[in-house]
Amino acid sequence: MQPPAGPDDSAALESALLRQDSEFHELLLFVAGATPNSARAIRNTRKMCAEHLADRHHLTIIDLYQQPALAAAEQVIAAPTLIRKLPLPSRRMVGTMADARRLVLSLRPLPPSTAG
Repeated sequence: MQPPAGPDDSAALESALLRQDSEFHELLLFVAGATPNSARAIRNTRKMCAEHLADRHHLTIIDLYQQPALAAAEQVIAAPTLIRKLPLPSRRMVGTMADARRLVLSLRPLPPSTAG
Protein backbone atom coordinates (compact mmCIF):
# COMPACT_ATOMS: atom_id res chain seq x y z
CA MET A 1 0.00 0.00 0.00
CA GLN A 2 1.35 3.42 -0.96
CA PRO A 3 1.50 6.27 1.54
CA PRO A 4 -0.84 9.22 0.95
CA ALA A 5 0.42 11.87 -1.42
CA GLY A 6 2.42 14.54 0.36
CA PRO A 7 2.99 18.16 -0.59
CA ASP A 8 5.86 17.18 -2.91
CA ASP A 9 3.53 14.92 -4.89
CA SER A 10 0.90 17.60 -5.55
CA ALA A 11 2.54 18.95 -8.71
CA ALA A 12 2.76 15.44 -10.16
CA LEU A 13 -0.88 14.85 -9.26
CA GLU A 14 -2.01 18.07 -10.92
CA SER A 15 0.02 17.22 -14.00
CA ALA A 16 -1.60 13.80 -14.21
CA LEU A 17 -5.06 15.29 -13.80
CA LEU A 18 -4.45 17.82 -16.57
CA ARG A 19 -3.06 15.16 -18.90
CA GLN A 20 -6.17 13.03 -18.34
CA ASP A 21 -8.36 15.92 -19.40
CA SER A 22 -9.30 15.44 -23.04
CA GLU A 23 -10.83 18.86 -23.64
CA PHE A 24 -9.34 21.19 -26.23
CA HIS A 25 -7.82 24.42 -24.85
CA GLU A 26 -8.05 27.73 -26.70
CA LEU A 27 -5.47 30.11 -25.18
CA LEU A 28 -4.73 33.78 -25.82
CA LEU A 29 -1.47 35.23 -24.52
CA PHE A 30 -1.33 39.02 -24.50
CA VAL A 31 2.17 40.51 -24.34
CA ALA A 32 3.55 44.04 -24.51
CA GLY A 33 6.17 44.15 -27.23
CA ALA A 34 9.54 42.42 -27.11
CA THR A 35 10.17 42.93 -23.40
CA PRO A 36 11.96 40.39 -21.19
CA ASN A 37 8.69 39.66 -19.35
CA SER A 38 6.90 39.07 -22.63
CA ALA A 39 9.64 36.68 -23.79
CA ARG A 40 9.49 34.77 -20.47
CA ALA A 41 5.71 34.51 -20.63
CA ILE A 42 5.84 33.17 -24.19
CA ARG A 43 8.56 30.66 -23.35
CA ASN A 44 6.86 29.45 -20.15
CA THR A 45 3.42 29.17 -21.77
CA ARG A 46 4.76 27.25 -24.76
CA LYS A 47 6.63 24.89 -22.44
CA MET A 48 3.51 24.24 -20.34
CA CYS A 49 1.45 23.63 -23.48
CA ALA A 50 4.01 21.18 -24.85
CA GLU A 51 4.23 19.28 -21.57
CA HIS A 52 0.58 19.25 -20.53
CA LEU A 53 -1.62 20.05 -23.53
CA ALA A 54 0.19 18.47 -26.49
CA ASP A 55 -2.15 18.19 -29.48
CA ARG A 56 -5.03 19.58 -27.39
CA HIS A 57 -4.50 23.32 -27.58
CA HIS A 58 -4.26 26.35 -29.78
CA LEU A 59 -2.13 29.21 -28.46
CA THR A 60 -2.46 32.67 -30.01
CA ILE A 61 0.11 35.29 -29.01
CA ILE A 62 -1.14 38.86 -29.29
CA ASP A 63 1.04 41.97 -28.95
CA LEU A 64 -0.92 44.75 -27.25
CA TYR A 65 0.96 47.37 -29.25
CA GLN A 66 0.16 45.78 -32.61
CA GLN A 67 -3.45 44.78 -31.89
CA PRO A 68 -4.85 47.08 -29.19
CA ALA A 69 -8.45 46.46 -30.29
CA LEU A 70 -8.15 42.77 -29.36
CA ALA A 71 -6.84 43.71 -25.93
CA ALA A 72 -9.73 46.11 -25.46
CA ALA A 73 -12.25 43.50 -26.59
CA GLU A 74 -10.87 41.03 -24.02
CA GLN A 75 -10.59 43.75 -21.36
CA VAL A 76 -6.87 43.12 -20.88
CA ILE A 77 -5.39 45.80 -18.62
CA ALA A 78 -2.04 44.20 -17.78
CA ALA A 79 0.55 42.24 -19.71
CA PRO A 80 1.47 39.49 -19.95
CA THR A 81 -2.04 38.04 -19.55
CA LEU A 82 -3.00 34.48 -20.47
CA ILE A 83 -6.69 33.83 -21.14
CA ARG A 84 -8.16 30.35 -21.44
CA LYS A 85 -11.15 30.83 -23.75
CA LEU A 86 -11.99 27.10 -23.92
CA PRO A 87 -13.00 25.01 -22.16
CA LEU A 88 -15.54 27.22 -20.46
CA PRO A 89 -15.61 29.01 -18.11
CA SER A 90 -12.79 31.22 -19.31
CA ARG A 91 -9.94 31.89 -16.90
CA ARG A 92 -7.14 34.47 -16.69
CA MET A 93 -3.63 34.56 -15.35
CA VAL A 94 -1.35 37.60 -15.25
CA GLY A 95 2.45 37.50 -15.12
CA THR A 96 5.34 35.68 -16.75
CA MET A 97 3.78 32.25 -16.17
CA ALA A 98 6.93 31.28 -14.29
CA ASP A 99 5.06 29.37 -11.58
CA ALA A 100 4.34 26.20 -13.56
CA ARG A 101 2.26 24.62 -10.79
CA ARG A 102 0.03 27.68 -10.49
CA LEU A 103 -0.30 27.87 -14.27
CA VAL A 104 -1.37 24.23 -14.55
CA LEU A 105 -3.82 24.61 -11.69
CA SER A 106 -5.34 27.76 -13.15
CA LEU A 107 -5.87 26.16 -16.55
CA ARG A 108 -7.36 22.93 -15.24
CA PRO A 109 -11.08 22.78 -16.05
CA LEU A 110 -13.37 23.17 -13.09
CA PRO A 111 -15.07 19.96 -11.92
CA PRO A 112 -18.72 19.58 -12.87
CA SER A 113 -21.10 21.21 -10.43
CA THR A 114 -22.80 18.85 -8.03
CA ALA A 115 -25.51 21.38 -7.26
CA GLY A 116 -28.71 20.87 -9.05
